[in-house]
Amino acid sequence: MALLENIQTNHATFLENLSHRFLDEQRKCSLQKFEEKGFPTKKDEEYKYTNLREITEKNYNFFPKEAHHISKEQIAELHLGEEHFDWIVFVNGQLHKELSKISIENVELLSFNFALNDPKHKDVFDQYFNKIVDENLAFTNLNTAYCKMGFFLKVPKNVVIEKPIHVFYISQNQDENTIYNTRNLLIAEEGSKIEVIESHHNFDETFVLTNSVTEIFTHQNAKADWHKIQNDSNSSYLIDHTFAKQERDSLTTVNTFSFGGKLVRNNLDFIHNGENINSFMNGITIINDEQLVDHHTAVHHKTPHCESYQNYKGIYKGKSHGVFNGKVFVDKIAQKTNAYQQNNNILLDEGASIDTKPQLEIFADDVKCSHGCTVGQLNEDALFYLRARGISKQKAMGMLLFAFANDAMENIDIEPLKVKISKLIAEKLEVDISFEEIF
Repeated sequence: MALLENIQTNHATFLENLSHRFLDEQRKCSLQKFEEKGFPTKKDEEYKYTNLREITEKNYNFFPKEAHHISKEQIAELHLGEEHFDWIVFVNGQLHKELSKISIENVELLSFNFALNDPKHKDVFDQYFNKIVDENLAFTNLNTAYCKMGFFLKVPKNVVIEKPIHVFYISQNQDENTIYNTRNLLIAEEGSKIEVIESHHNFDETFVLTNSVTEIFTHQNAKADWHKIQNDSNSSYLIDHTFAKQERDSLTTVNTFSFGGKLVRNNLDFIHNGENINSFMNGITIINDEQLVDHHTAVHHKTPHCESYQNYKGIYKGKSHGVFNGKVFVDKIAQKTNAYQQNNNILLDEGASIDTKPQLEIFADDVKCSHGCTVGQLNEDALFYLRARGISKQKAMGMLLFAFANDAMENIDIEPLKVKISKLIAEKLEVDISFEEIF
């Protein structure tokens, strides 16, 4: 039984096991939309370079075992040197308070499932849930049909959350392939500030498919940052859709750091709904072997005097494959738009490849928009210059590659996160460089 049949067979049982039922009709409608479209194939333009057959031809368990033996010490190894952060730990789809640390006050911080079961949050879900998700996409409909686990946070007006929150999604003690449909909802009300870090970890040799949907609402004069760390095992698949809607004078950043996972697909949509909006999308990808990371981004400039910035860097080794498709849409009324989009890639081995397609669709005449992409190898002259000064070839390559990727980290405000990403870059490039000194 492959994934499609798993999905159709298990939905009735999934609904029967829910304690909340007010989303039943919406879930059934989403499942019907999914069945009408089916999984995307390479015949679909958006998946032209990404073959999902490896994922869709496997069987998955939709009801993971809750029992686990994850220790606090194992959680500590996943941290970023973030003793002063807050964190939330989900294991096998369940929130575990004994492994989490939450000190913030004056916010509504809940697991997604708990929020669904609390009647006082129904108005919030009526207002925000599934309101900016693209319902024409197969995996977003699948998520809506099956989601119950995930992260829910509402930051009230003018509240500043000083500590970043790290959300861990962990799968462990599963005897068979498992699917998780995680759902995140972040609401930053007027004048508020929040930073979230998200990471996924599979501790088993069985395959895990995570189908994640995140909705971010950044209200007027608010700031919301979401950092994704993707450094999972080769028995992990991740399909991620993130939608961010911004109001006037707001700033939202989504940073995506992709270092591991057998197949990773990142879909990112920004929607502007007011003037003087700033949007930042940055990504660093370093993969090896036969791994695949696919970035699809879109910014919808619907109002005047807004800016967006996309900067994605890729380093590919072995037989790895990268995909980047970045889009910028500028409506007729979105005058004075400033949009920047850049994708730079380095191929370190002959078997590595990248398909890149930056796109602009502009209907306004008073704008400043640019896009570009490069694909190449290391600069031989720069490498010779470093080696002539007694630096080994491996370390010289590491220094050049770090410099290449570094500007995609410039707007990370969290110092431990910046150091952690630097260490992961060094680890993936197999070089020994003390990056703490750089910062």
